[in-house]
Amino acid sequence: MRLVVVFALVALIAAAAASGIAYWINRDAVLTRAQNAALNDFRESLGDNAGSLPRRPRCDAVRDAAEAMANSTQRYEVVLTGRQGGGSRCTVASDADFTLDDVPGALRTAVHKERPVDASNSAPYHLYWQRITLGGEPYLVGGATVIGGGTTGYMFKSLAPERDDLNSLAWSLGIATALALVGSALLAQAAATTVLRPVQRLGDAARRLGEGKLDTRLQVSGTDELAELSRTFNSTAEALEKRVAELSAREESSRRFVADMSHELRTPLTAITAVTEVLEEEVDSLDPMIAPAVTLVVSETRRLNDLVENLMEVTRFDAGTAKLVLDDVDVADQVTACIDARAWLDAVELDADRGIMARLDPRRLDVILANLIGNALKHGGSPVRVSVRTGTSATGEDELTIRVADNGPGIPEDVLPHVFDRFYKASASRPRSEGSGLGLSIARENAHIHGGEITAENAPGGGAVFTLRLPRDASRLAPEQSRDGDGGGVHGGAGTGTGTGEGSGR
Repeated sequence: MRLVVVFALVALIAAAAASGIAYWINRDAVLTRAQNAALNDFRESLGDNAGSLPRRPRCDAVRDAAEAMANSTQRYEVVLTGRQGGGSRCTVASDADFTLDDVPGALRTAVHKERPVDASNSAPYHLYWQRITLGGEPYLVGGATVIGGGTTGYMFKSLAPERDDLNSLAWSLGIATALALVGSALLAQAAATTVLRPVQRLGDAARRLGEGKLDTRLQVSGTDELAELSRTFNSTAEALEKRVAELSAREESSRRFVADMSHELRTPLTAITAVTEVLEEEVDSLDPMIAPAVTLVVSETRRLNDLVENLMEVTRFDAGTAKLVLDDVDVADQVTACIDARAWLDAVELDADRGIMARLDPRRLDVILANLIGNALKHGGSPVRVSVRTGTSATGEDELTIRVADNGPGIPEDVLPHVFDRFYKASASRPRSEGSGLGLSIARENAHIHGGEITAENAPGGGAVFTLRLPRDASRLAPEQSRDGDGGGVHGGAGTGTGTGEGSGR
């Protein structure tokens, strides 16, 4: 539509300008030709007929001269005026429809004005003319005085034929302008069909491709540049679809491998864990040389068990099978229960009002809190301050905000953007740690599944601050509260925050 409008405006302006110029050129030429022919004929006829009259002619002689002049091929009417012998003025007209009063006063004054004869002026009287309208018709009026101060003559030449010719020309130019306008609109439509619409279709296809619809293709016809561009787009889309399919297959294979490996490890880990628990109970009665090795086996077995559980939970998030099991939760009671279950009451300060209710997944909220608080205690030091507040989010929803602040040195600025990355190690010299490096990543995934977010920053007075924002009602994210048959996957060790380690970057 924009192209059609632009083409139409350009064509209209160009055609109107060309038509206007052509009209005025032709108008000037037509009127000048008619005017010059009539005035030249009037000048000669006035000299031939009125110039032979005496200085004070009789009225009948003046009438005869007027009728003779009106018989010209130029078809104009004549009014002659002059003084008779008795001093009275005689005015006669070849047609009764025209009188001396029809002659403009300015023209009569100019006609009767005698000018001095000199080198630049060869005659005392001159011929003057003017275009006027009488009775709605255009006329050319000319007048002159016979040299010597004799009879004065006026001519009325009708310009109606010229007007009709110019009107016909104007109509022709108007029709030509309209045809140019229609032609420009058709040209714009053709351009839109052959150029803009294919480009628009290409843009729509690229947009769909960007939205993930990799099977998008364009119909190709012709051999022009746009057709070649469409073929290139199709080839690119096909190659991209194939590449993404390969990567998806590899990713799915990797997830399946991790899940299968985790499941396969659980059985031997269960047996090993049982054995290590027995060994741990008997460690005091073992040989002092063997006891440290047993203690190491016990701790590493627990760490391995936590890692397997975390990997299984990450696999569920990646596969999209993690679900919410919602319940109405008193947030202050939930935080207290999390701290009490892990014996952190002496190291954590809680600032939360009782009675703040939220509809969340209690188990996943416990995992988030355990990782954040445990991470703060391990890397920041006590006392750790936990505050619970309510408010309104940017979208207008009721929001729950939980802040966990520690009393440590804070997080290095180069590490801060990576604290939620999986297996991120802040220091290459400490590749081993008590945690798996997945704790904060799992906490963030649990926040995301609630429709919330976790952010990390350094407090102005020192220490790191983790802020958890969750909607107070996550029902819209779990319309069907099916039981999570997989059991959630993160319990015990992972819940205590030991899975954070260097993954927190601290």
